[in-house]
Amino acid sequence: MKLVISSSELLKGIMTVAKAIPSKSALPILENFLFDLKGNILEITASDSELTMKTSIEVENAEEEGQIAVPAKHLMDLLKELPDQPLSIKTVSETSFEFCWANGASTLPYFPATDYPPFTNMEENAVSLDFPAQSLVDGISSTIYATADDEIRPTMNGIFFDIDTESTTLVASDAHKLICYTTKDVSASEKASFILHKKPAAILRSIIGKTTENVSIVFDTKNAVFKFDNTIVVCRLVMGKYPRYRDVIPQNNTNIMKIDRLQLLNSVRRVSVCANKGSNHIKFSLSSNSLEITAQDLGFSIAAHEKVACEYDGEDLGIGFKSTFMIEILSNIDCNEIVLKFADGTRPAVIVPSEEEELSEKICGILMPSIA
Repeated sequence: MKLVISSSELLKGIMTVAKAIPSKSALPILENFLFDLKGNILEITASDSELTMKTSIEVENAEEEGQIAVPAKHLMDLLKELPDQPLSIKTVSETSFEFCWANGASTLPYFPATDYPPFTNMEENAVSLDFPAQSLVDGISSTIYATADDEIRPTMNGIFFDIDTESTTLVASDAHKLICYTTKDVSASEKASFILHKKPAAILRSIIGKTTENVSIVFDTKNAVFKFDNTIVVCRLVMGKYPRYRDVIPQNNTNIMKIDRLQLLNSVRRVSVCANKGSNHIKFSLSSNSLEITAQDLGFSIAAHEKVACEYDGEDLGIGFKSTFMIEILSNIDCNEIVLKFADGTRPAVIVPSEEEELSEKICGILMPSIA
């Protein structure tokens, strides 16, 4: 292999896929980037066996094609210290390559490309669809915080993509809260679904650029492949059946409160300072056009309460919530006014943007009540 490439472009390329490099691995070869030079295109691959990322860079001069696996940490550390300039990369023996810049050079080891895990082949019945990039980023951002860390039920540790003939819904739940994000921009000829683990979901959210228009998704029973710009991300899917989430969304919560989202969020934050640190319990007391939020910690003899103006003409009721969950939901719904729908003090509350909001038909949150 022999080529000349811009140092800044090479650094940008390896940083795009570096998130797939494992900190420790039973397979030492995975601590390397795979470089594959074909013509004047350099493909860079990184993998931890569960997640594989690949990006392509156009090189300035390609003299000799080839494949090598190069040490990820050494290469990243070296590139971060170099100003933007042309770099010459060439193999000098069967086990080492030379990395040359304007006034210096470094010799690093490389490993056979044949030792690197092969790229995933999709099943014949794989499903393909196009997802607008911004909708995908918004959907992940709106749901990922609600995923669980559950060793017993691994399906809860990811985002469920529920693809229908008219829309697609992204769902996440930790059994205490459930968040749905629905977009009509994505549909399929027949129903399909997959569960994407939270780690690759977070990586996708971070690397999809603002100028990216569309993400192509191909998935089968084991893997999903996301393609956009010059990047490919292959994710091992979470195996298992996702719970019937639509069955737990209340349909008859008739006590409805409309309130300014930021006002409610700030009030909950203030009052929760005095909540018990173990339970984080706060209580909502609702009466005509009035909400009172209270919290107390008897062990430290502290308490707080705050009244908040709202639109409410339902039954008088009291209901408790875990403040941290309420804060998470209110912080991640980007709207001005929010609607909370209650049945009584013992059943889940529905949280949605008000009908006047652009997100009104996209976001739906369910929060279980808590007991002090």
